Amino acid sequence: MRTSHPSHRTVRARLAVGVILAAALLSACNDDSGDDQATTPPMQPPVPTMTPTDRDYPDRDDRTPDADDRTPDDEAPAVDEVSPAAADQLCDMMRADIGTWQEQGTTVARVTFNGTVHNWAAQNEGINVVIIRDRSIVDTVTIQNCPDVRDQALDALDLSDLASGLVGFN
Repeated sequence: MRTSHPSHRTVRARLAVGVILAAALLSACNDDSGDDQATTPPMQPPVPTMTPTDRDYPDRDDRTPDADDRTPDDEAPAVDEVSPAAADQLCDMMRADIGTWQEQGTTVARVTFNGTVHNWAAQNEGINVVIIRDRSIVDTVTIQNCPDVRDQALDALDLSDLASGLVGFN
C-alpha cells in the first residue's frame, strides 16, 4: 500500500512560494532607497521665536527675557478679561454636561466637571493662569452669564461653590 506523500514538485513549489513571500516581506521592511549616503536626521518642527520690543521690557538692555524672569502674570489675562465669548463657551460646555453629572454621582461628576473646566481653559489660552490665581473666576463667570446652569451644576456636584470643586489648577 502506498502512503500519500506530497510529490517533489509540490514540495518545491511550496518552498519556492515561501521563499518568494519571505523575500517580498523582507524587501517591504527595508527602508534602503538605494542611496548609500548617510541618512539625514528626522526633521524637527520649527521652534517659534519671539523678539521682545523695548516697550515690552523697558528696563532691560536688548536682552531676551529668560524663562525664569517671566511669571504667569506676564501672560495671563486679568480676571475681567475673560471674553464674553469665552464665558458663553463655559456656560454651553457646562450646560451640555449637567445631565451626565446628575447621572454619574457626585464623585465621578466632580472629576468630569474638572475635565470640562480644564478643556475650557485650554481652548481659551491664558484662562488657566487666571483660574490658578483665583478659582472663583468660574463662579464669577457663571453667576454673571448663566446662573441657572451654575445652580444646576452645584446641585449635581453637591457643592456650595464651583471653585471648591476644582483640582489641578495649581
